[in-house]
Amino acid sequence: MNLLDIVRRAAMPEPWTEGDRIPWDEPGFSARMLKEHLSQAHDAASRRFETIDRQVLWIHTHVLGARPARILDLGCGPGLYASRLARLGHTCVGIDFGPASVAYARDVAEREGLACTYQLADLREADFGKGFGLVMLIYGEMNVFRPADIESILAKAAAALAPGGMLLLEPQSYEHVEREATTGPSWYAATSGLFSDRPHIVLTENSWDAERAAGTTRHIVVDAGSGDVAWHAMSNQAYTTGRFRELLTSCGFGDIAFYPSLTGVGLSDDGLLAIVARTQVH
Repeated sequence: MNLLDIVRRAAMPEPWTEGDRIPWDEPGFSARMLKEHLSQAHDAASRRFETIDRQVLWIHTHVLGARPARILDLGCGPGLYASRLARLGHTCVGIDFGPASVAYARDVAEREGLACTYQLADLREADFGKGFGLVMLIYGEMNVFRPADIESILAKAAAALAPGGMLLLEPQSYEHVEREATTGPSWYAATSGLFSDRPHIVLTENSWDAERAAGTTRHIVVDAGSGDVAWHAMSNQAYTTGRFRELLTSCGFGDIAFYPSLTGVGLSDDGLLAIVARTQVH
């Protein structure tokens, strides 16, 4: 693609029609993403460690009652939550799409002798296993999946839990998804960054599909040296509180509780809320 393709680009697409997501599994992108996960200068990829420590303490004490549990961390990234939970006495399994993040998480677990194992896989295709006390899907990851895919993932999560096991979600709120999708276009220039190791410009535009309650973000990356253009798009599904309940109930969950953040108190600055649900015991 080239600069003329930008000028001639089509109107913003319907959600998920220009690709499911940014290429987390591409090795170069994954390596750059790992740097962002570990950075303490921002919360863009993972939160700063101080925030993660507070959230892990809430998961350990409030959600799990400070009792050892077998935990499945879906979209675990570099294991920042799983490793901390393992240090508190839990046994963790993480699944993620990014090869650099999984390699980093495995290295930490081996170096520290943590009860953590990691699987490199797409959540839509992965075998979750059985017998977990808690399944986690946090940091807004739920919203990036097509509705049919997240329903399948949540059904697999329910099947992976032991009777009475719990699900912890941290989705983006409806208002946050809509607000991000109705933000005007923007651009920035960088000598290197998430999208490239070379000097480049990133042009970003958003769209909101009110009928489907979904937003799409398109990133157009222009190499400053060659003028080559790369195209990335990702979509986010918005859910009302009622729709969250319907979805979780249909996937076999009950005792659904909503929290303003992953620390249980105080509104999150990043538009995320926390949901705890329990598998139905028949």
